[in-house]
Amino acid sequence: MIKSREEMPPRRLEVDLQGPGGNAFALMGLARKLGRELGWSQEKCNAIARTMRMSNYENLIKTFDEFFGDYVTLYR
Repeated sequence: MIKSREEMPPRRLEVDLQGPGGNAFALMGLARKLGRELGWSQEKCNAIARTMRMSNYENLIKTFDEFFGDYVTLYR
């Protein structure tokens, strides 16, 4: 059966925090990329990145999840 692309359910991105995509720099890069794709301003993307850098890794992933948890699933 052939279906239209519109019928395809949206897929969430998945990140394994223990893999290379789960390091702090990769997550900050992903945050900037997703922010641009979502049409957010450069100022907002910079503010999110600044907040992610303010503390430790746990705070970084909590901040990432707060802003991008609707689009990305993080696995520990």
